[in-house]
Amino acid sequence: MQTWSLVSICVLLGVIVRWGVSLNSYSGAGKPPMFGDYEAQRHWQEVTYNLPLHEWYFNTTDNDLNYWGLDYPPLTAYHSWICAHIAKIINPEWVELHKSRGYESPAHKLFMRATVLVADLLIYIPAVVLYCLYLTDGSSKKKVSTLFCFLLYPGLILIDYGHFHSGSGSGWDTLGSMAFCLALNYKQMELYHALPFFCYLLGKCVKLGLMGRGLFLLLRIAVTVLVTFALCWLPFLSDPNQALQVVRRIFPVARGLFEDKVANMWCSLNTLIKIRSILSSDSQLYLSFACTLLAVLPSSIRLLTKPTFWHFKLALANSSLAFFLFSYQVHEKSILLAALPVCLLLSDLPLIVIWFLQASTFSMLPLFLKDSLLMPYAVTWLAFLFLSIYLLSALEHSSEEELRLGAYQKLFFCLPKMNVACIVRWKFYISIAAMAGLSISSVVLVPPPHLPDLFPVLVSSTAFLHFLGTFIYFNIVQFSGPPSRKNQKKNN
Repeated sequence: MQTWSLVSICVLLGVIVRWGVSLNSYSGAGKPPMFGDYEAQRHWQEVTYNLPLHEWYFNTTDNDLNYWGLDYPPLTAYHSWICAHIAKIINPEWVELHKSRGYESPAHKLFMRATVLVADLLIYIPAVVLYCLYLTDGSSKKKVSTLFCFLLYPGLILIDYGHFHSGSGSGWDTLGSMAFCLALNYKQMELYHALPFFCYLLGKCVKLGLMGRGLFLLLRIAVTVLVTFALCWLPFLSDPNQALQVVRRIFPVARGLFEDKVANMWCSLNTLIKIRSILSSDSQLYLSFACTLLAVLPSSIRLLTKPTFWHFKLALANSSLAFFLFSYQVHEKSILLAALPVCLLLSDLPLIVIWFLQASTFSMLPLFLKDSLLMPYAVTWLAFLFLSIYLLSALEHSSEEELRLGAYQKLFFCLPKMNVACIVRWKFYISIAAMAGLSISSVVLVPPPHLPDLFPVLVSSTAFLHFLGTFIYFNIVQFSGPPSRKNQKKNN
């Protein structure tokens, strides 16, 4: 009973923080003619409410695709359609065709924020509670602490409730397959997690035996996937052109290798070698595909051969990081697709996870400054750092064994034996200081006229090094075996 009281307090505090951030500005506020992501979400409601379904993804006189045209899978469109009907009841002006473009008012902002909060309360928060209470090891105190830190991750809160880009709404194998298919049909970026799901489920089927129970499980999963996709796409399947147009819209390869100053390989490399000038668009696409595949394969193969929950969590983190670092057309907000799987490891590797989550939030600093979210960024970033370090005792549980650094000693056996755990802790301190210093510099200092993007480039390059280091670390951990029970007892 006491545990559930603490869980209720954690959820309540999580909701209060979210609503507090929502009182601030949002993407594109008062910035015509395109405004920002807030207007994109509103415009999709306008389009789905007023136009017939067969026009949602096509360029017409009533649907200018250059003005925030729908570029997400069908479930996003259906969600916008439902929200639009509620908006119409409250105030028809919010979704009036053409005339509602750029509509802004306190009441409408309240409505838009509420749509995100309702999705969190119905899907995201219950999923986090169930995971932390029933799928993590440790005492009740540790589970509640993990839950609280999970719910307070600032990157997701600042994007969903500040910038405004809703999307957290991403034996049980069959049900899990259906849930993942629904997530994939809501946001195509869930492809970041597709290979781990495929390898985990296939690995379980192989382990059960493809001539016995494993075959029946495989058939059940296959049927579930096909039926779920068919139901989601049903309105678009009557005309092949409709389905093809949706696919073209959700995979816009014409946009280029990367957008803005994103903390991945291509943007960081572009500061030294102008890849987009040297290689053709097709060559860039093939290169990024090859690099992504090579980066994600080791972790996926390991999961296929050892389909355990521990390896599944690590593979989700490794796959999403590989996609973020090396894939085509990555946005800085896409780091959230890696951050959420990494959150699943909060109770196992608290120091490394907290470190990564701080870096992921820091990587979106230019976006937050653009949207006038400096204050909520600073408050949530610092609060999460101190609360998570304290509640999860991250610095106390940072021995070489607990950080799973034994594999590093084996890799560098030719070097003198070092206190690797101590080095990691000092790197953590220096890293946090560097991120804080760059955050302050980005606000206080004016860059030289000939280097207007100096601070965004420094932020993205610094974050890239963190992400690459984390990617290498998680891959080494995945190949070094599961955590021992002794470690788990120590962490409790």
